[in-house]
Amino acid sequence: MHGIAARIVTDSGRGAAAAARHLLEVHPDDDEELVWQLREAAREHVAVGAPDAARRCLERALEEPPRPEIHAHVLYELGCATFLTAPARTIGHLRAALGMPGLDGDRRVDAVVRLSQALLHNNQMDEAVRTVEAEAARLEPGPGQLRLRAVQFMWEGLLAGEAGSPGRSERLAELAATCTGRDNSERVLLILRGFDAMMRGENAEEIVEVCDRALVNGRLAPGLGWTDSEWGVELLLMLASSYAYTDRLDRAESLYNEALLAYDTAGWGGGHLALAHAYVGLGHRRRGRLEAAETSLRESLRLAERVGRGLPLYWTATCNLVDTLLARGHVDEAWEVAERHGFAPPYPSTVVLPDPRSVRGRLLLAVGRTKDGVNELEAAEKAAAARGHHHPVHVSCAADLARALVTEDPVRAARLAVDLRRRAERLGTDTAIGEALRVAAALETGQRAVRLAAQAVTYLESSPCQYEHAAARVEYGILARSVPDLERGLALARSCGADALAKQAAQELGTGVGPR
Repeated sequence: MHGIAARIVTDSGRGAAAAARHLLEVHPDDDEELVWQLREAAREHVAVGAPDAARRCLERALEEPPRPEIHAHVLYELGCATFLTAPARTIGHLRAALGMPGLDGDRRVDAVVRLSQALLHNNQMDEAVRTVEAEAARLEPGPGQLRLRAVQFMWEGLLAGEAGSPGRSERLAELAATCTGRDNSERVLLILRGFDAMMRGENAEEIVEVCDRALVNGRLAPGLGWTDSEWGVELLLMLASSYAYTDRLDRAESLYNEALLAYDTAGWGGGHLALAHAYVGLGHRRRGRLEAAETSLRESLRLAERVGRGLPLYWTATCNLVDTLLARGHVDEAWEVAERHGFAPPYPSTVVLPDPRSVRGRLLLAVGRTKDGVNELEAAEKAAAARGHHHPVHVSCAADLARALVTEDPVRAARLAVDLRRRAERLGTDTAIGEALRVAAALETGQRAVRLAAQAVTYLESSPCQYEHAAARVEYGILARSVPDLERGLALARSCGADALAKQAAQELGTGVGPR
């Protein structure tokens, strides 16, 4: 009866997806046509953002079962259907598909890339790198091998271990130097080079120039959109984050919001939507819109809980939420979030923005565990140095460590401040230089501290990061006993949602006005 009903629905032109609710009820009978219909229904479900419905169709198709020559293709399609919500299951389906005959050419390369992405999302970073490296070595030179090599560069760039691939940055820089952005392969290499240079703290103007070459008329190229599957979301988040940490927040936020709109419109849930909310939150945090950042990050964390705790996207949401709550001055709430969501070692195998060790160290200092905080910040500094990650804003441990050591070890604190300023001037952004000057002012006394604080205000006033500007303005107002600067700092802190900073400024002014 269900078979007859499915036939009637199909003949009426309503499509395979409409007939699928009947096809799912038909008893398995080695029916090749039924397998084809269920695969077609799954494709229609995926196209309208219903991966769970697609999964049910493909699981039923496997029970039929499919012919040996298409069995691997059905498993591959099932792996794609579970990709957004269940990375561990995706890994199993794709490994089974790749172990069977039938997947060849571009589809096999697609399956390997998708498997490596699922491994990444499941916090199996080393295995993700090995998977694409082994398949690339198996292929002859050509587009497929080039794509796998580029993906290998991408995953190596996100690996958070203490030692990267020797000479990787140099090889990537040499490759990118020959690229003009004439096709997507070149654009991918340019994005990877820009992100690597950003993490290493190279000159911001040069980083932006490289990233701009990866765009077409200021927009993402066709085939490199947020819902395109050839390269994946990680690449585009690397591009947007390169802009975010070079003070080009307008471009970064445009990309982050574009991602959220694309996934909402397509009906994509799971990991992609969680990441989109997390990075929209990161954009708000960098801009100084702390209340909006907290809202986005709490939504990201809610979605990430459904995908699985301890995964990289879960760390991204948690780390940014703790960082935002600390900026707001909600220390107890930040500690509660960290405790409830496991924001503590061991850290994930992938890079998280901002650096989780630095954020964790700052959290420990804020709750009064000074010794533990110093140890965490020292570990963060060591791990970043081993990877060559010298961006002074992304890896902020040196700033917090210098402040923490100012009494206990002033010589080392001064050395850290000098090194931080050198890195900030190499990067060349107003935010990085202003933040380095804030640290230098905190280590000084008298008129020298006032001069350095004034310089910090000058730089941060030109920065798009208004929370940092508010903090610098309040610090300068206190040191210089300047009522106008304290009043402006108070207004900025309130507009940012930085409640503790606003309260500090109000107390200094003697107005008795606390946070909103």
